[in-house]
Amino acid sequence: MAIKRGSKVEVGFSSSSMTDLIFLLLLFMMLSTTLINPNAVKLTLPQSSNQIKDKAATSVSITPDLHYYLDKEPIAFDQLEAALQTRLQGQEKPVVSLHADETVPVGEVVKVMNIARKNKFQLFMATRPE
Repeated sequence: MAIKRGSKVEVGFSSSSMTDLIFLLLLFMMLSTTLINPNAVKLTLPQSSNQIKDKAATSVSITPDLHYYLDKEPIAFDQLEAALQTRLQGQEKPVVSLHADETVPVGEVVKVMNIARKNKFQLFMATRPE
């Protein structure tokens, strides 16, 4: 007499839930990597053996194609002085950090230095360690 089982075990594997999980992980990774550094200005800073640990209240960046950025937001040079004055208004010791690419002409750096001197801002030049 042959006895048969009443329930059969299905050997198949459903990968639909695994696909959903991988899609969600991929979506999470894509979104989180764009939020890490969304508005970075890419500069090659000059090298220096001296590094200052002071924290600047605001930063001015000059790219190789002579575009100016105030705290990573594009700004025209003729509006830079007024924007710095309003941003640093009321601070006891206003400090500005200058991030200029090493290929930027010295004349452009001096323009920003003159703005800082005229308004009595303390100016630091950002460099990368040697």
